[in-house]
Amino acid sequence: MQVRGLAAALNSSGRYKYKSPEYAVDYLVVGGGVVGLAIAHRLAHRLPSKSTFLVERHSRAGEETSSRNSEVIHAGLYYPPDSLKTRLCIRGRQLIYDHCATHNIPHRKTGKLVLAHAHQRAYIENLHNKALKLRWPPLSLDPDADSTPVPTRLISGDEARELEPDLSNDIAAALWSPETGILDSHSFMESLEKDISESDSAEIVYSTKVVRVDPSESDGGWVVQTVTGEGDSDASDCLLAKTLINASGLAGPFILNALLPRERRIPMYYGRGSYASYKGPGVSSVQHLLYPCPDTAKTSSNAANFQSLGTHLTLDMDGKIRFGPDLDWISPPTGEGEFCYDEDQIDFWQKHLVPSEDRMKEMHEAVMSYLPGVTFEGLAPDYCGVRPKLVGPGGGFRDFVFRVDHPDSFLKSGSARPSRKNPMVSLLGIESPGVTSSMAIAEYVVDDILGGHEQGDRS
Repeated sequence: MQVRGLAAALNSSGRYKYKSPEYAVDYLVVGGGVVGLAIAHRLAHRLPSKSTFLVERHSRAGEETSSRNSEVIHAGLYYPPDSLKTRLCIRGRQLIYDHCATHNIPHRKTGKLVLAHAHQRAYIENLHNKALKLRWPPLSLDPDADSTPVPTRLISGDEARELEPDLSNDIAAALWSPETGILDSHSFMESLEKDISESDSAEIVYSTKVVRVDPSESDGGWVVQTVTGEGDSDASDCLLAKTLINASGLAGPFILNALLPRERRIPMYYGRGSYASYKGPGVSSVQHLLYPCPDTAKTSSNAANFQSLGTHLTLDMDGKIRFGPDLDWISPPTGEGEFCYDEDQIDFWQKHLVPSEDRMKEMHEAVMSYLPGVTFEGLAPDYCGVRPKLVGPGGGFRDFVFRVDHPDSFLKSGSARPSRKNPMVSLLGIESPGVTSSMAIAEYVVDDILGGHEQGDRS
């Protein structure tokens, strides 16, 4: 089955005609998920003399990817050492633990075991060796610069069973990651939301969607039209954003695609992950997060390893156990070969959020490989989440992408010496470890990218 990418563009139907802006803001953040909130939060605190607006199309924050994930604070194990995912995960882990501690947000450093059968030893050994070579990213808080930012320890299967007696006797070894933890992601987002709302220079506007974006011919910046309310109104408000930050997650490329020629549009792929709750035997003593190794036996490359970490066990702050996510690729229902260009399909993924009993048998088989006492009857569909991906099945690793464009790039009357002012920053493919990295992403966008770096696709 071919997985089709969605290469739609905002307002490709031409329904919303150009309007002149009625007012201006210094910074407009599009998207009220955890990353958009973190960026608006940092702008409000670092640049209190500048106005910051955050617009979110839903009636409250974090309604999409941010509220449908594992709520794990990742240590930074899995990604290439020189990637933004590794850098921002490690830095973000520090920032999020600190924020949770100072804002009384429920969280716990549980630690994690990456579990290996005999034929998977090389996988965890490679993770361990990579972790030993990692160095603290810029701005890190650790006083000992020579220490490893991602401490790990290889242990035997028997040692793993001393920590977790319910583990299968077939588990031959494990990698212990003490820095991994969990948090209440909703409380975390509420704390960011509260800080933004209480600042003098920032504001969050809910139930408001962006329907058209144009580069400004005369004022510099971006002319942004929005519609507020649940209806399908043609009446739009219009503002001038001097700097536009697109953190709209699952709709990440659509604003940019509206400005690019069709042949250069950026497609988005969608991976659905299902979660199951569990009540039953076989997990009575579980205290840590349990991650199986990716099933490398099913693929001739490491591509799949970067797209799913397997059906793992996580705990929430109440000690409840859930398994997931698995990975199920979903496609827009219509298209032209490899891609769908239909603007009406932008939210097709919402129809895939209903959890299904159909996934339970496969999930149970996956879990039985490391927790043989878990029963099928104890599993129940819990919820589904959808991950924004920049490559489809077998596409291999793809880093976070921070693309910077300026109005002159899209104006026919652009000067020979284009201005570097008034950037639009597009955040693309911000999936796991997005929650862990959120505050570091905000630091990177506000302090690094908007601090004077050159235009380009920083991926």
